[in-house]
Order: sequence, then structure tokens, then C-alpha cells
Amino acid sequence: MAIKKYKPTSDGRRGMTANDRAAVTAEKPHRALVKFNHRKQGRNNHGRITSRFRGGGHKRLYRTIDWKRDKYGVPAKIATIEYDPNRTSFISLVHYADGEKRYILTPAGLSVGDPIVSDKAADITSGNSLPLRSIPSGTAVHCVEMKIGRGAQMVRTAGGSAQVMARDGDWMLLRMPSGEMRKVHADCRATIGVISNSENSQVKVGKAGRTRWKGRRPHNRGTTMNPVDHPMGGGEGRTAGGGHPRSPWGWATKGMRTRSNKRTQLYIVTRRKKK
Repeated sequence: MAIKKYKPTSDGRRGMTANDRAAVTAEKPHRALVKFNHRKQGRNNHGRITSRFRGGGHKRLYRTIDWKRDKYGVPAKIATIEYDPNRTSFISLVHYADGEKRYILTPAGLSVGDPIVSDKAADITSGNSLPLRSIPSGTAVHCVEMKIGRGAQMVRTAGGSAQVMARDGDWMLLRMPSGEMRKVHADCRATIGVISNSENSQVKVGKAGRTRWKGRRPHNRGTTMNPVDHPMGGGEGRTAGGGHPRSPWGWATKGMRTRSNKRTQLYIVTRRKKK
């Protein structure tokens, strides 16, 4: 992939970049794998805003992705490579030998016509899905399961990959993209290779309107608010507000650890942030 630049015809265009999408081979998605996705715009089932600064944005249809890769032993080929507005990586339409069609995340280096398969005895080549116990140490993987059979939940962003480090009985040690060392059961599945569109993080938005297209509304700082709206608001002129940084509800923020998922705490061998 390459980054496309624009001529500075306006202040918004100056400095703006985008993916050239040279690898994309289809403009419209496969209709049978597309469904309407209701946009909640940061609201819960009662209609109350639980995630601030969300709303608007361009309409988009959801492409159903095959996270489980449970067509074991059935060979397939990459039919198309497509843009997905719901994620940072590209997706590929896969045609299986039995006639079924599914979407997967496109691994880097794959092109139209390349074969892939999901099997415990598959070759260690990009796009193949295997149990972690069948993958040798040092291999880069993505779309990693956290629980056996649940489907990929980790390492799904553009350019992302985890590295298989070692095996300890029925557990595999993986180095996550954040640097965290995590244990995953050896029967969990993962896909070989690195996810495509690795240069997505280098794209410059260029103008505020482009962020609004994505459904992100302006984010207001707490110091610009009134004291009734934020603990850090108020004061004459530009003031730091005094005290430690807080959220609108008084929680400590900016460096305060808020993780409280004790169910998966024992699987983390080394945190991404050293204590």
C-alpha cells in the first residue's frame, strides 16, 4: 500500500493524505454478506448517552466477517479484496470449494487467486488458520481466539500481528502488539501473517469534517466547561483548575489504571506497562 497525497487546493486539502487503495479489486460488497447495522451513536438501550462525542457520520452497511474460520479442511481462494468502512484493514471475499462465500480480514501479501485453508495440518503460510499448538515459535499471527471456538477477538486492526513465543503444556505464550505477554490456550485458533493496510496509521485526516464523516463529534476539554459540568471547569481565564485531572464524574484520569477485568488477569504474564 502507498499513501496518496492531495494538491493543496484549500486549507483542508493541505497536508491531507489517504490510502490509494491500489489493492482493492471490487467496489461493491457481496450482497448476501451485507446487513443493516443500527447506529446507536453512543446511547444505551434506554436512549441515554453512555459514550460522549459520538453521532452523525456517513451511512454504512456492515460486512459479516468469518471470525471462526470453521470450514476445516475445505480449500478456498481469494476472490476479491475490498474496502470495509467499519474497520481499518481491507477484507477479502473467499470462495470455498463447496461453493460457500465468506469474508475474512486480508493478510498482507495475499492477492486475488491465492489459496488458503483452515486446518490443523495446514502449511505455515499467510492466510491459513491453525490451532496455536500447530504454529511454530516466532511466527507472526493475527485474529487470535481468546476462548476455544468463540472466534477471533484479538489482533484485528490494520498492520497488527502477535508473535508466538513459546509453549507451556496446553498454553501458548504470545507477545501482543502492545508488548504485553499473554497466555492463550493451545487449542485456540489464529491466522498466519500480518493484517493488510499497515500504513493506515500514517494517514493524515487533514480537516475536521473528515472526522465527522466517521461519526466522531467535537471533543470538549474539561477546562473549557463550567464547574457544574466538569470538576476541572470554571475559573477566570485559562486556568489549570487545581487538583489532579478528573473525569466529568470525578474519576482519576490521565495515567490512573482503571482495568478491573479479574477474569483474564491470570492470563497476563507481563503487562504492556511496567509497574
